[in-house]
Amino acid sequence: MATYSVLIRRSAEKEIEQVPLRDRQRIVARIAALSSDPRPPGCVKLSGREKYRIRQGAYRIVFTIDDAVVTVIVVRVAHRRDVYR
Repeated sequence: MATYSVLIRRSAEKEIEQVPLRDRQRIVARIAALSSDPRPPGCVKLSGREKYRIRQGAYRIVFTIDDAVVTVIVVRVAHRRDVYR
């Protein structure tokens, strides 16, 4: 399997910076793991969209996968109560 390049949108970077440090480290590690496996166990495709999400504690990481370009783009990182708004 090819190694995917992981890109994080600027808005998602800002959201990550607002997360408490303990959770932030876990989120960053989970995002980094997407380069080797863009569809890890527990990954769910969002209905009506071409986006996927993975859970990390009370936070959700929403991303798109472009298999043609071998790229994962992190679109949003937010608490579970706010992520789909």
